[in-house]
Amino acid sequence: MIPIRDINPTRTAPVITLVLIAINVGIFFFVQQPQDAAAEAEFLYERAVVACEITDGGPVSLREVETARCGLAGPPIFPDKNVYLAAFTSLFLHGGVLHLLGNVWFLWIFGNNVEEAFGKPGYLLLYLAAGLAATAGFIVGNPGSTVPLIGASGAIAGVLGAYALLFPRHRVLALVFVVFAPVPSVVFLAIWFGTQFLVQSAAVAWEAHVVGFIFGMAATAVLRRPLLVRLARIHQPI
Repeated sequence: MIPIRDINPTRTAPVITLVLIAINVGIFFFVQQPQDAAAEAEFLYERAVVACEITDGGPVSLREVETARCGLAGPPIFPDKNVYLAAFTSLFLHGGVLHLLGNVWFLWIFGNNVEEAFGKPGYLLLYLAAGLAATAGFIVGNPGSTVPLIGASGAIAGVLGAYALLFPRHRVLALVFVVFAPVPSVVFLAIWFGTQFLVQSAAVAWEAHVVGFIFGMAATAVLRRPLLVRLARIHQPI
């Protein structure tokens, strides 16, 4: 299913959602990576998080990258790299136009309502915390990976988890095969979550998606009552 829009109007401007979309798009097209494969790989190894680097506490060596084996001795490729800061910068890097567009489209559809519920500071905190939790989840599951982990998917998965708990009965207009159909958001997001376990590809960090989604749900579960009260006040008749 491909989401077209959600049937869930807001009364507040989704400022943080728009800023996050602008940052992701701006970094990709105006700051980010070279189109040449070798130059792009160098760019990502210098700036993106690598599970092996977090596991070992330092930048990977060329030998580790070439053999895809973590823990091998050798001079690091980028000795001055801050491997922990890279866990943050990775949230704003993407592997291609389709990767970028898929992420910002989901953020645009589901982010505005979650931002309205959490408020701008709380929403930004949720987004970043979910992204870092998703990265940590991937590293726990793949401690020896020497491939850069990039993308906003884990952070956006946290937003989806929050949406599922706050707006389970609101509908998402989705393209289902060749038909447009309004689908309850809890059904749409449950299907999205379930499909993550079917994607067994080294190119897709499905573990990060799963952990980010669960983190978003857990954080929202703790705050659900005051969040719903806040929404009720915003949407009360004028």
